[in-house]
Amino acid sequence: MTVAGTGSAAPAPLACDRNSLAGSVTQRACAFCGSRVILYPIADALHLVHGPIGCAAYTWDIRGAQSSGAQLFRNSFSTDLQEMDVIYGGEKKLGAALRELIARHSPKAAFVYSTCIVGLIGDDVEAICRSVSLDTGIPVIPVASEGFKGTKKTGYRAACDAVYRLVGTGDTAGLPPVSINLLGDFNIAGETWVIRDYFKRMGVHVVATLTGDGRVDAIRRCHGAKLNLVQCSGSMTSLAKMLEKDHGIPFRRVSFFGIEDMSAALYEVAAFFAPQDPGLPGRTQTVVREEIEKLMPELRRYREKLAGKKAAIYVGGAFKAFSLVRALRTLGMATALVGTQTGDKDDYEMLRRMCDPGTVIVDDSNPLELAKFCLEKDVDLFIGGVKERPIAYKLGIGFCDHNHERKEALAGYVGMLNFAREVYASVMSPVWQYTPRRAQRHAPRHHEEAAA
Repeated sequence: MTVAGTGSAAPAPLACDRNSLAGSVTQRACAFCGSRVILYPIADALHLVHGPIGCAAYTWDIRGAQSSGAQLFRNSFSTDLQEMDVIYGGEKKLGAALRELIARHSPKAAFVYSTCIVGLIGDDVEAICRSVSLDTGIPVIPVASEGFKGTKKTGYRAACDAVYRLVGTGDTAGLPPVSINLLGDFNIAGETWVIRDYFKRMGVHVVATLTGDGRVDAIRRCHGAKLNLVQCSGSMTSLAKMLEKDHGIPFRRVSFFGIEDMSAALYEVAAFFAPQDPGLPGRTQTVVREEIEKLMPELRRYREKLAGKKAAIYVGGAFKAFSLVRALRTLGMATALVGTQTGDKDDYEMLRRMCDPGTVIVDDSNPLELAKFCLEKDVDLFIGGVKERPIAYKLGIGFCDHNHERKEALAGYVGMLNFAREVYASVMSPVWQYTPRRAQRHAPRHHEEAAA
């Protein structure tokens, strides 16, 4: 872990963007985790984990991605490698499993995830996928997600390389000139549908969502779009760069979390397409005004109650950290601690400029370190994912789940209101005064009342 502050003195550069040390306790996840985060929301594809059965427990079905149709992605299949497979190889088992599953489920494509054991024993997954693809007539794509090669970020790149094999294989005839792709939104609790609706009201056509509520045929023709919006920059920037290099599609990094960032994303698209559609900026302004008018009265009531409260943020990608700092400021709250799993030097420099003096900024932290800073800063709320929840509850701190496990939309304008409601309910709950950390504050007052 590396730590920086935001004091007035010039801070030393933050060491970041490195692989975790082998054997260290870290909040990061493995390469397979990173690859399945990106690819599993492709709903009409088959997903087969080539490895021990334990790896298959780490699947998308325990997360909040939604599909408007196909549900095949919720069935994460495994080759269930055993000891004898490790000794003699699992290639025959993989080929047989693929042929059986494809015949049974008729997917549009199949992704095969190699986990750590496969990388060690040397199965030629590429050759098996190529053979099965020739036999079945659908794309069978290997995903090189062996965990020992790096971290979750390595899995992101492997997934982008895999899905890019589909790009450019479909017909782009009939796509309108004002069209975009959404990259890095995974339709958690239906958020992709919320964002698509905003663009529909503006008059912007969404060709493909990579990969929330994704479809293989849409991905095949996504190279026909004129602009890519990258929501999760840590996971999808490499794919956006490939589309720009090979197909000439520019991309913009955006965020759909919080009022400021959501509005900025819509206005940036409007400005990009204004030469083709002069009426687009006006329609965009109407959408933004209508949405903000709906939520501001209730948002002001929450701000009055939450003003001055402090929060800690520890999330995967820096784009989400930026948005959360701004969203908390909208609610009148201060960010006392902020960190990410995959941020780079530019990300942390941006956080330094955004945060108040004294904010602790961390990279690749672990539970003990996060707990230490939360107690030192006496935070009222911890915003993170499933791995951070136990830290918050053990310390007697309110928690807000902002990762893929959540079941409520937090993106878009409606998401900002949902976020405010959850933060208010968590921070203002009376239960925290009975935790050891807070009880000491109330003890003198109780003694005075008893004496009286």
